[in-house]
Amino acid sequence: MTTRLADIAAHAGVSEATVSRVLNGKPGVSPTTRQAVLTALDVLGYERPARLRQQRAGLIGLIIPELTNPIFPAFAQIIEGSLAMHGYTAVLCTQTPGGITEDDYTELLLERGVAGIIFVNGLHADSLSDKSRYTRLTDRGLPIVLINGCRSDIEAPFISNDDTASLEMAVAHLSALGHRRIGFAVGQERFVPSIRKLEGFRLGMAEHLGVTDTSDLVVHSMFTVEGGQAAARELLDLGCTAICCGNDIMAIGAIRAVRQQGLRVPQDVSVVGFDDTPLTAYLDPPLTTIRQSVREMALAAVGNLLDEIHGTRAPRTELLFRPELVVRRSTAPAPPAELAIAADA
Repeated sequence: MTTRLADIAAHAGVSEATVSRVLNGKPGVSPTTRQAVLTALDVLGYERPARLRQQRAGLIGLIIPELTNPIFPAFAQIIEGSLAMHGYTAVLCTQTPGGITEDDYTELLLERGVAGIIFVNGLHADSLSDKSRYTRLTDRGLPIVLINGCRSDIEAPFISNDDTASLEMAVAHLSALGHRRIGFAVGQERFVPSIRKLEGFRLGMAEHLGVTDTSDLVVHSMFTVEGGQAAARELLDLGCTAICCGNDIMAIGAIRAVRQQGLRVPQDVSVVGFDDTPLTAYLDPPLTTIRQSVREMALAAVGNLLDEIHGTRAPRTELLFRPELVVRRSTAPAPPAELAIAADA
């Protein structure tokens, strides 16, 4: 019992005495602290006392891909806060390479009796993944909401950023600065966000620059710093003076690649990110990027899930949120040689 109390207290960030008061139904514990202890109890796999088991209906699963990309903690923070305001506790499940998978987390959450699950950029965003993992949940009546990566073959509420419009904005911004040789560094082709961003890039290049064949201007890589760096090297070798990136993390890699070639950002090469994570304003130079409406998307996801839990069917359509171009100092007018080419054209 002492070991169990110590484990729960450490996980919840409270004293063992506080844990004991919660487990024994004693007064003098705030609702927030009580929920923290109960969540720790569930996450650590301990059986709740009989008097507390009915509270399991207040648990919501929240599955995110990772914590290393700041966009996912940003979603998690707003979702957790919103759920808490409605009396629910989010059980945060974070994946790591070689660790617990999304399917494993789903099973654990079902065992804990969660009232619903929110998936952020989950396996649903992989166009080649098996949809049955989600239909199994909806068939049993468990409310779920999926953020980013809409799939028409999954009948559930979807909340998405307008990735297509996002890349159109980025290309419009760069073309207005005189860039004509614009490259695109993005993640693997099978992911729905990559597919949509690529569509937006192609539309933007056709509309603003009259370029209809962009096959040599697109490099698929990983959504990582290293992936962005490798993709940018290829695009720089092709003479690109501007690079759009699939996320802010890739943009950091792209800036590194530019400097490794003895070039400057933005004087020689402009770089545009995607997400507007908290770190972007503090990079050198501060990053021009596309801002996802994280707060609005997160609140919409919580609203849809709570509607489902309370018996109101949420729309089985995609709620698409308009992004915003945030211009900082990583983009500038095209180098003189590029401007001369544009003038001749």
